[in-house]
Amino acid sequence: MRALTVVPGRTGTLDVTEVADRTAGADELLVDGVAVGVCGTDHEIVQGEHGTPPPGHERLVLGHESLGRVREAPAGCGFEPGDLVVGVVRRPDPVPCGACAHGEWDMCRNGLFTEHGIKEVDGFAAEQWTIAADRAVRLDPALGDLGVLLEPTSIVAKAWDQVDRIGRRAWFDPRTVLVTGAGPIGLLAALIGIQRGLDVHVLDQVSDGPKPDLVRALGATYHQQDLPTVADRIEPDVIVECTGAPSVVVDTFTSTRPYGITVLTGVSSAGRHVPVDAGAANRSVVLENDVIVGSVNANLAHYRTGADVLAQADHNWLAGLVTRRVPLHRATEAFDPQGDDIKVVVDIG
Repeated sequence: MRALTVVPGRTGTLDVTEVADRTAGADELLVDGVAVGVCGTDHEIVQGEHGTPPPGHERLVLGHESLGRVREAPAGCGFEPGDLVVGVVRRPDPVPCGACAHGEWDMCRNGLFTEHGIKEVDGFAAEQWTIAADRAVRLDPALGDLGVLLEPTSIVAKAWDQVDRIGRRAWFDPRTVLVTGAGPIGLLAALIGIQRGLDVHVLDQVSDGPKPDLVRALGATYHQQDLPTVADRIEPDVIVECTGAPSVVVDTFTSTRPYGITVLTGVSSAGRHVPVDAGAANRSVVLENDVIVGSVNANLAHYRTGADVLAQADHNWLAGLVTRRVPLHRATEAFDPQGDDIKVVVDIG
């Protein structure tokens, strides 16, 4: 069968290649691939920055933002042929650590986890794939191919879960949220904020293209000014940082109201330096009881929350996030950036 593969650590190796057909184990689903989303992590793997193939293999099947349709399912597993499903990316480590043992493998403490399409396990950019039945999530069939947005939605579902858990340390009644970045993660974070009935503001650099319109269509407010200026005006209770831009990240540290929560979801490149008044930042965080928390990946509960978020969303709005689709045989074109790209999807089936 065909799959989009790469040799991790080597640039110029991305290609659609033939790989062995998949056979499901006793507790696994055999799934026909429908689509995969392309994100920054995929670009980094293609550029040779990281990624690890399965043991004994040179090439890694890419794709961790999955969507597929069940072909075969074990009896009594809760899935049926024809179900629209997504596979959870991270798999618990074999030891396991305490977090993995409690089903929270997104919080793995010893680093021995594996990840589909990223670390030691093939991904989902293939005509067929397999997944353990207890690590798959069924989607509302009405979502159709928009179900490919579940994995990025699970990331921000986890971010909002962190806000809820931290907020319960004392009385917390957030009203205003600022999302930095209007990429897929930022827009989906804003969607959840709107669904929660919050006053949502989104900060990004672009003045035209689909992003401002998508923000306004949600009922949120779009901003282009610098973060301190916007924060001084709206006084956010919560910031969800989705850019990874070092200067923006640093500005979030002191931009919430007292007893605010900042969740960092964007990943910054190493080696970028920005001036920081560490004393002022520390003083602000301590004296205002602020919290800054990093959040990455997601567990099964977050995927299920994400599935509910997508099911409740306006499907026409969700469709606006997918700005480009390419078929599997031309999948390498998905990695050629275009100016208005938000989410690029490889159609497989």
